Formats: sequence, C-alpha cells, structure tokens
Amino acid sequence: MNSPTVPCPFCALSQRQMLAENEHALAFYDGFPVSPGHVLVVPRRHCSDFFELSPLEQISCIDLLNQCRALLISERKPNGFNIGVNVGEAGGQTIFHAHLHLIPRYLGDVENPRGGVRGVIPSKRDY
Repeated sequence: MNSPTVPCPFCALSQRQMLAENEHALAFYDGFPVSPGHVLVVPRRHCSDFFELSPLEQISCIDLLNQCRALLISERKPNGFNIGVNVGEAGGQTIFHAHLHLIPRYLGDVENPRGGVRGVIPSKRDY
C-alpha cells in the first residue's frame, strides 16, 4: 500500500518506461507480470479510484488499452485477454493510484481458463 511517506511508484515513472501515452494516461509493462506482455494503464493524475476519474481520463485509459492490445497482438500473438481494475483494499488494490491491467492470455497458460476474471473468487469461477 502507498502511504504519505512512500512515494507512489506510478507517479515516479520515467519517460523511458512508457509503452504508450496520451494527454491523460500512460501505459507500460507491469513489473510483476502474470503473463508475458502484461500491461498497466494509469491516469497521469494521481487518483486512487478508477470510478473517480473524469470521463475524459477514463476514455484516455480505454484508448491506451486498445492501442496496447493491438501492439500485443502484433508482437506477442496472444489467444485472448483479461482486463482488470482493482478498486479499494477489499478489491485487491495494493497501489492506490488507479490502474487497469491488460493481461494477454495464451492457450495452455492455465489448466482451465473458464470463468476468467470470475476466478478472483475461486468458488464462483465455475458456473
């Protein structure tokens, strides 16, 4: 978790780390990827909750998701994607600067991918 004494790692990113950017958001590879090509998209403005971003900031993030998806398809050729946003401690958020995960998926990367993001609550994954 961020605290007032620990700087936000997303606010301290250097230009050389950017994969894509626009006026209101940045995209870069996740430092702890769950799959090859895992990308994070973050708004430039420090705000902890994705739902508290302005509509323009949200659209800017979605625009970068689309750009990075195209880049990943071209360079890594994944078979699918998961998109995730963790909001609040109960939602699994550990860095309190809003961010979206674009996670490329590959056939065979898990035994049974059925349910996708529903797997955050394992007992609800299979339905």
